[in-house]
Amino acid sequence: MRTETTATPPPPPPQPTARRHVHAASGKRLGAAHPRQEGPADLRLVPPALAAWATAAVMLHAPPGRAAGTVIVSLLTAGILLVACSRPTGRGRATARAGAAALLCVAAAAGSAGLHGADLRRGPVPALAREYAQVTAEVEITSDPRLTRSRVSGNHMAPTSVLIEADVRRVERVDGTAETTRTPVLLIVDPGPSERTAPDAEDRSPWLALLPSTRLRAEARLAPARAGGDRFAAVLRVRGRDGGGPETVGRPSAPQRLAGRLRAGLREATEGLPTDARALLPGLVVGDTARITPELDEAFRETDLTHTLAVSGANFTILLTLLLGPPGLAQRAERRGLAPRLGIPLRTTALLGATLSLAFVVVCRPDPSVLRAAACGSVALLALATGRRRSLIPALATAVLLLVLYDPWLARSPGFLLSVLATGALLTLAPRWSAGLRRRGVPPRLAEALAAAGAAQAVCAPVVAVLAARVSLVAIPCNLLAEFALAPATVLGFLALATAPVAMPAAEVLARCASWPAEWIAQVARTGAALPGAGVDWPGSWTGAAALGALTVLALLVGRRLLRHPWWCAACALLLVLVVVQPRPLTRAITGWPPPGWRLVMCDVGQGDALVLAAGEGAGVVVDAGPDPALVDHCLRSLGVTRVPLVVLTHFHADHVAGLPGVLRGRAVGAVETTPFEEPADQAAFVRRLAAARNIPVTHAAAGQARRTGKLSWEVVWPPPSTPPTAGTRPTAPAPEGPNDASVAMLVRTAGLRLLLLGDLEPPSQRALARSPAARRLADVDVLKVAHHGSAYQDPDLTRRAAPRLALISTGEDNTYGHPAPNTVAALRAAGATVLRTDRDGALAVAGGGDGGGALRVARH
Repeated sequence: MRTETTATPPPPPPQPTARRHVHAASGKRLGAAHPRQEGPADLRLVPPALAAWATAAVMLHAPPGRAAGTVIVSLLTAGILLVACSRPTGRGRATARAGAAALLCVAAAAGSAGLHGADLRRGPVPALAREYAQVTAEVEITSDPRLTRSRVSGNHMAPTSVLIEADVRRVERVDGTAETTRTPVLLIVDPGPSERTAPDAEDRSPWLALLPSTRLRAEARLAPARAGGDRFAAVLRVRGRDGGGPETVGRPSAPQRLAGRLRAGLREATEGLPTDARALLPGLVVGDTARITPELDEAFRETDLTHTLAVSGANFTILLTLLLGPPGLAQRAERRGLAPRLGIPLRTTALLGATLSLAFVVVCRPDPSVLRAAACGSVALLALATGRRRSLIPALATAVLLLVLYDPWLARSPGFLLSVLATGALLTLAPRWSAGLRRRGVPPRLAEALAAAGAAQAVCAPVVAVLAARVSLVAIPCNLLAEFALAPATVLGFLALATAPVAMPAAEVLARCASWPAEWIAQVARTGAALPGAGVDWPGSWTGAAALGALTVLALLVGRRLLRHPWWCAACALLLVLVVVQPRPLTRAITGWPPPGWRLVMCDVGQGDALVLAAGEGAGVVVDAGPDPALVDHCLRSLGVTRVPLVVLTHFHADHVAGLPGVLRGRAVGAVETTPFEEPADQAAFVRRLAAARNIPVTHAAAGQARRTGKLSWEVVWPPPSTPPTAGTRPTAPAPEGPNDASVAMLVRTAGLRLLLLGDLEPPSQRALARSPAARRLADVDVLKVAHHGSAYQDPDLTRRAAPRLALISTGEDNTYGHPAPNTVAALRAAGATVLRTDRDGALAVAGGGDGGGALRVARH
């Protein structure tokens, strides 16, 4: 008999702890792995944070006694509540503790705001500023220098200046007396003469190369700061000097020098990239927007993508994702980041994250959004290091509380408000909306992206409307399309930033790779901004914000019901697309603009000039560009003009040339023709710089030149050729006394109409034109573009000779020049002309009535 013995298998050997599972194992200590198992959100810190925020905003400019009184009253009341809650009274005890906590935060915020506000009144600087005193000041820079954008002031374009936030550490008066102080000021450096026309001003000015913590000595004039809102006690205006930069008396700190080398390395690595990527990549990575053109900046504003250029929580989240794992696992133990895969323990991971946070703030500069992102991330890292379950809403509330106490001026920062609102929406609304979309069959990743973009836009739109007086209708799709490229551009950009100091060739390769997603983001912004219905004007007030908020809530409630009816959803989506795209046939059928057969359109560009002459399907000759690129671009888009054979700039005043970027935006331009009198020089250089950047030839106009494109023809009748008189002869025309007298005047013929365009000619040139050889051809025109916005300075002989049937005046509503002059309007009407003006009638389109017969048809828009 055979006995079979069954051997009991030995117990399996203990498995070694895999290093890659270190965070997963730690997740058991942290609690439930799924956010839904964590219970309701902990909102106890929200009221104290909001109370501190509101107190700081109110107390910054309050008198010292009021701030001190608020501190004392808050502390006494909090003490009474704490004594009262020492007795066990159930729910009342918890309420008393919560009230005491809020009052303690109010006291702390009032004290911090009072101390920061006192900095604006302490020391000799405020008194000297009220006297507009000339001083020699020693200042310490506290932020990166930045360039102001050019703006139109009357007929001049204000030159760009360098703005630097700084603290005055020592101030010396003209009499030699000096005092030590610490007062925040705004340093404004006006450019030297050679820098005003420099095509690369951002690279030429030595002031822009200064780093925070640098000490300077400068002779400057003090002036009061704007009352009621600025965090500066005064403005310190410094005159730039050609060939000489700032006088440095103290080097920047070692961390700032390191950050400066990293930022400079990134700029160098991006030098050879295409224009958009060269401008965008430093902005996406470290917030360096010096190379962003006004045109691209406007496109980002129109599409609500400016947050991508202000280094924010999105950038920091991307970096933390590499270390900790995807944001979707933020309330669980991290399992997919580099740290768990490399087996790095939780506390070491937290230490690495804290180091990353510090480096992030130093390199990207402590702007409100950067500080908020780093503070919130640091609180989360602290929770991770202590092994406790994390809750991101308390982390956000703690970040807000700490930041407002550290820098109360953030309480009044719109950027800080938008950053906190967007983050709160992503933490509260977005998860619920994403879950709802997934239940209706939307793929998970698309649902998360849609929910995040929609939640942030819904919460932030009212505040953006207050700041921009405009609501973007393309913000959500543009943010969705840009989001896919933001992460690779940021990661590759940060790698290029870190690599540049040690291996520039590798950094250039990384920057080249990052340029592809960066160019995609730029193209998304340009395409979205170019759509006719990209945005709608909205009241820029808090009443308008409340109305938009109510409309948003209503749209969400209706949209929730519409989700149950796919056909209604499709119809609403189609309607929105039509509103945004605005197909020309549909728009013309609804609005009647532009009228069929239009020959001339005087655009409504405010206090300036911009005309369009029809030159075929989709083509138009542009005469002047107005003061605002957005306005002339909108006019050309409404007309469907995509090709511009010629841009005529009658003279170089800003109200005629500053809008040129809007004409060039997305259009094929054949040439630019200008007056030979190139004054003001900086504005003439501005035109040449724009044309050279797009390889557009620039020529000079002179009387006698005749041109034609299709059925449109024109003759230049002023200025006369600049040929010096020969011996024994007299000049045929007076030398121009200024840019106005050198304006290009044109006699235009189109579809039987005769149009006389006079630019800004003054009476001396108008009289000379009336006596010129072309004077006979100027008689009995159909349409007169009145010179110089209808000013009082007109030559009556030229007006009588022209005898127009229709007189058009381009002028701005409520302008300070009194344009048009009542006597000019009266004289035109007395001569039998119908007078129309853009400040009252809007854009004007002329059609019909050719060959001196028939009625002129004029459409208003």
